[in-house]
Amino acid sequence: MDKKLITFGEVMMRLSPPGYTMFSQASSFDLVYGGGEANVAISCGYLGMKAAHVTRFPDNALGKAATQFLRKHWLGTKDVIYGDNMLGKYFLQKGAVHRSSEVIYEREGSAFSLIKPDMINWEEVLKGADWFHWTGITPAISEGAAMCCLEAIKTANKMGIKVSGDINSRQNMWKYGKTMQEVMPELVKNTDIVITSSRGIKEMFGLGEVGVGFSEAAKELMNTFPRIEKVVGKTRKSISASHQQIQGKMWTGKKYIKADKLDVTHVIDRVGTGDAFASGIIFGLLYYQDDDLQALNFATAACALKHTVVGDVNMVSLDNVLSLMKGDTSGKIKR
Repeated sequence: MDKKLITFGEVMMRLSPPGYTMFSQASSFDLVYGGGEANVAISCGYLGMKAAHVTRFPDNALGKAATQFLRKHWLGTKDVIYGDNMLGKYFLQKGAVHRSSEVIYEREGSAFSLIKPDMINWEEVLKGADWFHWTGITPAISEGAAMCCLEAIKTANKMGIKVSGDINSRQNMWKYGKTMQEVMPELVKNTDIVITSSRGIKEMFGLGEVGVGFSEAAKELMNTFPRIEKVVGKTRKSISASHQQIQGKMWTGKKYIKADKLDVTHVIDRVGTGDAFASGIIFGLLYYQDDDLQALNFATAACALKHTVVGDVNMVSLDNVLSLMKGDTSGKIKR
């Protein structure tokens, strides 16, 4: 697909005990890199889009190694910047069956958290782009990251570039003196495609009553922020840590639609599945253009497939996703 995606956000080092062992059993860790927005860009790259990620890494060997990881997975990195000394990290203990996964973060004081708006020329970065994507994690990290994100969104608006935001955020991340209720509205009002949940809409904007359905909350969000074209979400039923059911949903501005439900009976790695869904929405809306239901089915299939891929990133091909959409759940060897 001859479309270009730009994403912006922190990339962290992920350290996990091998397989499904616990922290207390570990004598070594598997290492990969990941971050919500970069995960989306890489996934779109594997689907066939042009993609690049903008971030700030420490100016040391770890920062260079993380950059090389992005390059290895189809991303342009010419606008990655460097400074300070710390790369954000998180430790993941993968759950199984009735035991939940656990995550411990070490990201305060990271090179990305110290980013400032004057470090990036967004008009230059976004030149030739068709789509810009951000998540609610970035403005939660620091005031500098929030300001950079807002400048990127407004520049994309000015340049006629479509903007999507996966705005579900973690309340306990906001530690720099501003709340998500103060910061998020200005970002969302300039966003075209919003990925969220009814709970997120209630928590961030005070819209919708407790227990209100997704479509009603989405309508209120669109009424509050008229620029929004579509509000997208997914329903996840966790039967166990190893068995999940996934179904995409969308308020199109005119009607409420749901994707076909997919059953994931053997979860290999759940981390990054939301990012896989977001990449599926971006690619699906561009690929199917005016067919919102097919775009939603594409995103749901991409999300389901990520549960089978180790690491943060969904590395499946376009053919993999299209095959699952057509009902091929056999897992047969392709020769």
